[in-house]
Amino acid sequence: MTESMTNNLSKARTVNLAFTGASGAQYGLRLLQCLVAAGCRVNVMVSKAAQIVIATETDLKLPGTPPAMQKTLSEYASAEPGQVLVFGREDWFSPPASGSGEKAPLVVCPCSTGTLSALATGASNNLIERAGDVALKERRQLILVPREAPYSEVHLENMLKLTRMGAVIMPASPGFYHRPESVQDLVDFIVARILDHLGLPQDLMPRWGEARVTAKVDRNDGFGQHD
Repeated sequence: MTESMTNNLSKARTVNLAFTGASGAQYGLRLLQCLVAAGCRVNVMVSKAAQIVIATETDLKLPGTPPAMQKTLSEYASAEPGQVLVFGREDWFSPPASGSGEKAPLVVCPCSTGTLSALATGASNNLIERAGDVALKERRQLILVPREAPYSEVHLENMLKLTRMGAVIMPASPGFYHRPESVQDLVDFIVARILDHLGLPQDLMPRWGEARVTAKVDRNDGFGQHD
């Protein structure tokens, strides 16, 4: 790695990204690509169940060890050396494991209902659960992307509890008003919403009302005068 690349990474924004065992691995993998493209450093955590889901839903096969997984995900996302870091399930000395570590948002995408339950009850049995616990206690940004249907009363209670704690619950329920033409368009809808919440630029889909604003500006027209 060159000195300039090292300096750029040291200044980059860090995002913690966790994959758990819910269906919807494509959302997390696409988010990883977009975070890397935005110049972020990404701390990645992958549960055992997530490895199985990724292998089932995509052509990507993740190896078993963090270093090998880091190489595979870095190549997948076209990351610079050191831009994607993968931490093991019990790596208690990793930055996401402590409130005294680097202040960074955590996105769990996809988020299993088991992970929802663990976070809602304060369990910290693995690094993903500990990272979520840290995000909550430190009042850091926590975005959870569940993909389940239907939701049970327990699921809904856990989501309400976590919302009251400050987490953002963003179900993987894409809209259709942008007239998607492919599965990728549906995936991009959710990823774009996550990027918006993280305050990162995205051109995956136009934001609501942008076309109207552009038209008004082009016509030099006032808002509401002819609506």
